[in-house]
Amino acid sequence: MDVVQKITDELAVNYQQIQAAVDLLDGGATVPFIARYRKEVTGGLDDTQLRLLDERLLYLRELNARRETVLDSIRSQEKLSPELALAIKAAETKTLLEDLYLPYKPKRRTKAQMAREAGLEPLADAILADRDCTPVLIAEGYLNAEHKIKSAADALEGARHIIIERVSEQAELVSVLREQLWNKGIVHATVAKGKEQEASKFKDYFDYQEPMHKIPSHRALALFRGRNEGLLSLNLWPDSDEKEAHLRCIQRVAQQLGVTDTTKAADAWLADTARFAWKVKIFTRIELDLNQQLREAAEQEAIKVFSLNLKDLLLAAPAGAKTTLGLDPGIRTGVKAAVVDVTGKLLATETIYPHAPRNQWHESIASLAKLIAKHQVQLVSIGNGTGSRETDQLVADVMKQHKELVFNKVITSEAGASVYSASELAAKEFPELDVSLRGAVSIARRLQDPLAELVKIEAKAIGVGQYQHDINQVLLSRGLDAAVEDCVNAVGVDVNTASAELLQQVSGLSRTISQNIIIYRDQQGAFSNRKQLKKVPRLGEKAYEQAAGFLRIRQGENPLDASSVHPEAYPVVEEIAQKSGHGIEELIGKTQILKSLNPRDYISERFGLPTVTDILVELDKPARDPRPEFKSIQFKAGVEKMSDLK
Repeated sequence: MDVVQKITDELAVNYQQIQAAVDLLDGGATVPFIARYRKEVTGGLDDTQLRLLDERLLYLRELNARRETVLDSIRSQEKLSPELALAIKAAETKTLLEDLYLPYKPKRRTKAQMAREAGLEPLADAILADRDCTPVLIAEGYLNAEHKIKSAADALEGARHIIIERVSEQAELVSVLREQLWNKGIVHATVAKGKEQEASKFKDYFDYQEPMHKIPSHRALALFRGRNEGLLSLNLWPDSDEKEAHLRCIQRVAQQLGVTDTTKAADAWLADTARFAWKVKIFTRIELDLNQQLREAAEQEAIKVFSLNLKDLLLAAPAGAKTTLGLDPGIRTGVKAAVVDVTGKLLATETIYPHAPRNQWHESIASLAKLIAKHQVQLVSIGNGTGSRETDQLVADVMKQHKELVFNKVITSEAGASVYSASELAAKEFPELDVSLRGAVSIARRLQDPLAELVKIEAKAIGVGQYQHDINQVLLSRGLDAAVEDCVNAVGVDVNTASAELLQQVSGLSRTISQNIIIYRDQQGAFSNRKQLKKVPRLGEKAYEQAAGFLRIRQGENPLDASSVHPEAYPVVEEIAQKSGHGIEELIGKTQILKSLNPRDYISERFGLPTVTDILVELDKPARDPRPEFKSIQFKAGVEKMSDLK
């Protein structure tokens, strides 16, 4: 299969666009880099198209590799006909490929194989060839004491196993029936006998049925979890009328065996064989296949939802460089408080006990007021876990009783804060700090810059997805890593303040290179220009090309280093400055001047219209943050329980 042509057809774009993108990916380029800085090469493929291309490229290459393995295997058995080779080469899915391979796939010794060894294949052929024969009479001639074929019934049973194996391995038949069951099949779930109490969380599925192809992701994953825990039984009905549907499928198998007149002994015997083939082999296999198909579709949707939720969290509005007090609410164990400065550096910690059983409400107000006044706190970030509403009321009382203190309070998602608190990274950063207080630090910092703080936590641990532990972990990690990579590179990273965890999400930067940047920065001081990055150990030309445009140097020697203009395109900006009669610094942020320029005047052999247009947009609003503007939201006073809602 021509992988590039296949993806070209699926994305409905030009063949050369896909080939160019594939070449770039194979050369080590990342999706964010290609989408942002290689628009001319790919004809403007966006990041969504490139992500899909990347996924399909992996799948189709795996399919092609498996295809070669299958062809080699059948060829070694000397059973590869031109027709079969053509069918295998045309297979567009792994499922269809495995259907075609099944008759030739090395398998453990089956009943059909034992029947062949007993010399019963000619008997099966004879019955299929002559429908006017009487199977019992013909079978008398195939007795074989050595292989324990002592009667005509034994011989017919062996012949039946051979025919069942043949018909159940016919790819076209199985494919048609599988498609039919996917479109019309009904999944029926019941509670496991005697497990009603234990399975109470699955009570919605105690007697549940729904068309298979309509089951949404979350219900499918719930059903599979219930079955895996031994609390639910799942059955597939071929149609809403289970009995009638099974009969129709059996008739389809009988038709494949050429059964036309069951008044004839051979056809009657073959009709029984079709029934056995359907119930014992074909239906069982199709049910397994379709459950797998349903699971894979549910996993893909779950990963998509998880990735979208993660992006929303990562791209939440940053409050910015403001001194922040983080509060990790707790009832019995107390509220953990941590103050961080504008750079996220820890200034102070404390634990207060405003809630039951200690009820030190007034003492807690005094402690918070003292912290806020001493460190000139501008924002209070309250984790949204247990005790959040009560702690929000506590801070509201601080505001009422200490009107001289000017600050805002914000409820902040604490997803993953406990994971960060117990992580090796947190232990390294705050070795002397109690685990619970580290959580308060994280809650404060994630209000300042959610993206910079959340990348320190494994994406799966942030917990914004459904049934994440039931999903294929490799696919989940790949999807979430892509989401984090897209977010970090869309925002850009300040190379002089970023953590190693944030840097390693930048296009082209590995964990080692990111740590080397931190070491270089600590030893040599802040970077003053992007060229200095080339002095970092292990950061070669390729990594520099991938990363430079996403790394920002604010207040550096070159104003363009603070923008998303790639260093390779600086000559374009210099030409714009020269032709327009303005210095580079005079161009930045000058909308009127920039809008008067015609992008086509600056097109060259290397830089086309998309790049020049992007440069002009960037010069207009350099290092523009794609995240929304920060706004604090307050709880409405007096709304504390369900009965307060109207």
